[in-house]
Amino acid sequence: MLTIGKLGQAAGVKVPTIRYYEQIGLLPEAERSAGNQRLYSRKALDRLIFVRHARELGFTLDAIRDLLSLSDHPDQPCAAADAIAKAQLAEIEKRLARLASLKVELNRMVVQCAGGKIADCRVIEVLSDHSLCATDHRHLQDEKDH
Repeated sequence: MLTIGKLGQAAGVKVPTIRYYEQIGLLPEAERSAGNQRLYSRKALDRLIFVRHARELGFTLDAIRDLLSLSDHPDQPCAAADAIAKAQLAEIEKRLARLASLKVELNRMVVQCAGGKIADCRVIEVLSDHSLCATDHRHLQDEKDH
């Protein structure tokens, strides 16, 4: 059995994150020692490593919850897990396209900036007036905020 600190070290996850995952049901409630200290099994460690890796790959907590539910039933076909992974891949491809668009716009601003004084700075000018941008990327930030 692992204490919460040892579990965090073993999985590379901070203690508050472990408590949060337990609170929202991604991790089962920990057993308690006689001194009321949280104690975790190897199964909890494996589950936490799964969650951390899925988060690193950008999966949402809801998608991770679904994947964990699927992993709890190993005899099922993996079509549902494939669909979740394909949806995540599509989301990453959309983000990459948005980032490429932002890169082009930022590069254009930097190239057009001749240096000198802030009063003549193209970066400041473009950031102050969206109509000077080559593309309309306002929706990109709106999507990111949701």
